[in-house]
Amino acid sequence: MPKSTARTQPLPASSHHAAGAAPAPQGTGGLKGVLLPVAIALIIGSLFVSVFLAAFHAPEPHDLPVAVTGSGAQTERVADGLEHGLPGGFEVKGYPDEDSAGEAVKEREVYAAYVIGDGASVKLLYAGANGPTVTATISSAFSAIAKASGAHLTQQDIVPASAGDSRGLSVFYAGFGIVLAGFLFGMMTYETALRLPYRWRMASLGAFSVLGGLIVALLTGSLGFAALPGPFLGIAGVVALMAAAVGGTTMAFMRLFGKAGMSLAAVVLLTFGNATSGGTLPTAYLPDWLYPLSGILPVGVGVRALQGLSHFDNDGLLAGVLILAAWALVAAAALYWRDAHSTHRSVTA
Repeated sequence: MPKSTARTQPLPASSHHAAGAAPAPQGTGGLKGVLLPVAIALIIGSLFVSVFLAAFHAPEPHDLPVAVTGSGAQTERVADGLEHGLPGGFEVKGYPDEDSAGEAVKEREVYAAYVIGDGASVKLLYAGANGPTVTATISSAFSAIAKASGAHLTQQDIVPASAGDSRGLSVFYAGFGIVLAGFLFGMMTYETALRLPYRWRMASLGAFSVLGGLIVALLTGSLGFAALPGPFLGIAGVVALMAAAVGGTTMAFMRLFGKAGMSLAAVVLLTFGNATSGGTLPTAYLPDWLYPLSGILPVGVGVRALQGLSHFDNDGLLAGVLILAAWALVAAAALYWRDAHSTHRSVTA
């Protein structure tokens, strides 16, 4: 019989694995493998502790805007008294009457209004929705001003916190939760589906964002804990944009910087983002070196938009939508460029 001319082909790697051969271990080994995770985790943890302590260990306002009605001389005396009591703490703005000053409080142009009447009584208008710390700061400062002038001070909460949010912290928890979920989504999508095509990855990001927005709106709205009284679709839309911005940015960091992208996303989005969000205290309480981040990072602009929707006549809503959309679009463009670049290289190789 003629000899067979067929050649024996080596088994592919998958066949070796199927036959019981263990895959070769990957990653860093030796002393580097022992110490590198320790170093990265401690650096990120130390940054988190340092940033949050810098922001909140002894919170005091910096140029917190407040309104004062009355004559120019009266306004100047109040400003001098506030500066003496808490140097650099307040920015005093003059308003012609109680109605205009009250509207400014409701729109969060100012955090309180000190209304000087004709007699020996004065009135303090404030927004309880800003939280008990802000209320205590304002009440203490203006009580001292009234006492020094011999006037009787009455206080009125014209923007009270919702019944389900007595401490004013629900917006922080909602923001932190969706940011954490976005970070985890962006990390896991490349760990569990590395070869997923770009269009399907974007579809996954879209599904996560929309569902995340709806879930948070349900939990914080009247059907849940009644913590954020804003319109359901408005809350859901802003939260969805936050999810898309954070999830997309985490994906872009990981796609552009590899494993280091996860640490970078954790520092930028979780540490600096949540510390400067304004969810626990208004951004006027932040140190000067942290304050600018509150108007740039997705968490801060999203939290302000949610607060505006819920309490303050849509304060920060337009800017929040535009900035969050910009984060999401830039991340999507970076992912598209990176995937297209990789595809081009593989075709021409």
